[in-house]
Amino acid sequence: MKKILKLFLAALVCLAFNQTTVFASSHREAPLISLDPLADNTDLYAFRSPCDTNNIVLIANYIPFEHPAGGPNWYTFGSNIRYEIHVKNKTTTTGDDIVYRFTFTSTNEDGTTFFNIRLGKQNLKTTYILQRSTDGGANFTTIVTNGVVPAPNIGPRSIENAVVGLGASSYNSLATAAIKTATTGEKVFCGPVDDPFFVDLGGAFDVGGFRKSGRDGLARFNCHTIAIEVPISTLQKDGKTAAQAANILDPNFVIGVYASASRRKITTFDTTGTGAAGGVSGEWIQVSRLGMPLTNEVIIPVGWKDKWNATSPANDLQFASYFENPELGLYMDDSKFGGAVPGLASLRIQSNSLGAFDFRNGHKGLYGLKGNPALDGTALSEANYGSILLPDSTSPRAVDLLPIFYTGVPNLRPYQLATGKAGNPLAAGKPFINNFLPTLNDMLRLNMAVPPTPRNSPDFSSLGIVNAAVLGLTDARFNGDASLQKIPNMDGFPNGRRLEDDVTTIELQAVSGVALAAIGLWYDDYPGTGSPVTTDLVNVLSFDAGVTHNDTTFKSCFPYVQDPWRGFLGAQYTGPLPVTWVYFIANKAGKQVNLNWVVANEVNNDHYDAERSFDGSNFTKIGTVKAGSSNYTFTDYGPAYDKINYYRVKEVDKDGKFSYSPVRMITFSNENIIAISPNPAHNILQINTVGRNNLQVSIFDMQGRKVSATVLTNGNGVINVSTLAKGLYTVIVENNGSKIASSKVVVQ
Repeated sequence: MKKILKLFLAALVCLAFNQTTVFASSHREAPLISLDPLADNTDLYAFRSPCDTNNIVLIANYIPFEHPAGGPNWYTFGSNIRYEIHVKNKTTTTGDDIVYRFTFTSTNEDGTTFFNIRLGKQNLKTTYILQRSTDGGANFTTIVTNGVVPAPNIGPRSIENAVVGLGASSYNSLATAAIKTATTGEKVFCGPVDDPFFVDLGGAFDVGGFRKSGRDGLARFNCHTIAIEVPISTLQKDGKTAAQAANILDPNFVIGVYASASRRKITTFDTTGTGAAGGVSGEWIQVSRLGMPLTNEVIIPVGWKDKWNATSPANDLQFASYFENPELGLYMDDSKFGGAVPGLASLRIQSNSLGAFDFRNGHKGLYGLKGNPALDGTALSEANYGSILLPDSTSPRAVDLLPIFYTGVPNLRPYQLATGKAGNPLAAGKPFINNFLPTLNDMLRLNMAVPPTPRNSPDFSSLGIVNAAVLGLTDARFNGDASLQKIPNMDGFPNGRRLEDDVTTIELQAVSGVALAAIGLWYDDYPGTGSPVTTDLVNVLSFDAGVTHNDTTFKSCFPYVQDPWRGFLGAQYTGPLPVTWVYFIANKAGKQVNLNWVVANEVNNDHYDAERSFDGSNFTKIGTVKAGSSNYTFTDYGPAYDKINYYRVKEVDKDGKFSYSPVRMITFSNENIIAISPNPAHNILQINTVGRNNLQVSIFDMQGRKVSATVLTNGNGVINVSTLAKGLYTVIVENNGSKIASSKVVVQ
């Protein structure tokens, strides 16, 4: 019986890895891994530590969508899984150069209770050992022997209560106590944390239905993290420190990182037929991996997702065609499906850049230059990487997306900013990225020599390299010449990945050709003279994916990820707690307005009153929704079309107590609220409104700093912008502190 069962299970495993399709690596995106959450990579981060710039932080997250109150069987790391972080720092070797391997063990300290924590003991108390290999996985040395995973953040009675719980001073004290220092100097933390990723999942997977007021589908969910902080000299191929780098883009300081999870090939559930415990055997099989974010989620098609998860990055070239003609490109092309996806309407790929180059799916891109002497000395020459970056006449995005995902971007022509190129995109320009490690596989690449941008700097931006490019093209501090300068956010995605980086927005902008524009292959509406900061470029730079930041803060130092959300939110047990407003949004739908709100901690609630106002002060009830669900909707069929509609929701308890949601505003005539001219502007901005007085108008730069403000006492005004740096700005119009309209402007 045992032999037959093993053969049967072995056949199932072979079938799974050879024939079925996977969605795996981040957040359930592959069919097989969605059934195995403990082994599911969710996200990977690699960045230079802002607390100790001699170190690099590597964070690999697993186990998606952990509900904070998800008991009684709380998630923890799997005991029959190999969790690994892989580092590549050489092109002269095959496979990995450094591997960190984590092995976890869980035990029940008190089998007589159904609680996870009781009387100072834990069930599923998890510990780990950490091993490190510096020879590609041939030999491992144990560097942490007694690592402890903090308990789940169940609630105050379980964590802080000294009688029935653990008696900790706070949950943060548990997390801090779990930080270990390896015998080789690395800081290590493994445990539950807030899921730091943010994305409007509902909009994204409704065929790209991104919305400006998106809902973070991962808000208030937890995951499990493996975080290590490693000296740069440990990861640099020659053992050098950052101070020994030749410059801030030294190519000898580039590393590639990916994380994985592996299981034994064979699992037996019962070896006797009597219900006895089974076991695992056979070789280790990779079941999940993650390098660049969203690769398997939105680049690799469903039919290949399982195979992607089971494939070593060394064999990734077989997937290159999905980057050379990305499916998302079809929804940014009006000749394909662009008109059916309004959420991506701001993103349109160059079809006639410089009057000659078409980068839409299936078109030539730069292939028409193949063999042209103009490519000599560039990365696109046959002597360098032309056969990869210009493979054929129907793979236009090999020239920009393959470097971003598969090789890293070199500090070679044409991959430098248009600053200093004098209109020739193939000329030498201003360096702004070099994370080139041409191993032709999906890894998160980081140049460790690039200084970190302080998180409290006014220049810090979640748009990473995109923001660095904008500053290098438009900011007077950086666009004066083509010299190498320390531009803020050169340390951001896709040069590594910081926790704050808005990778969804950045990758959508990249698919729409923003990297091509940065190096001088401008959008179609550039006439060939004057400023290349055209309407199309402004549209792309103004686009965001609807959710642009995490739902909570990050820690300023290791392990940087925030403590997990608590299962029980109350600080006391003597009565009902006030409702928590998770979010409240108002959206136009034709000639009506749809209100949607989500609440947490809903106890003793009776009903919700939807209220409307036309002046932002005096509200009238327009409808009632009975309590009983955490997610509510209400439709206003009679809004005003010629004035501002203010909305709020009043939550009413059974005892008569109440609280209010935030206020939201809707207008059906934004185009009549404000008119701005000229745009682009050189010296002044003329602000005109129709029939509106005492409006506050503010101008903000790309870093969110207010650079100008005025009050329109008679509905019109002039703002002097001659002292502002060239670039993109946002004009915000407010009435009594409430935003009623906004517009993007370009100052030249």
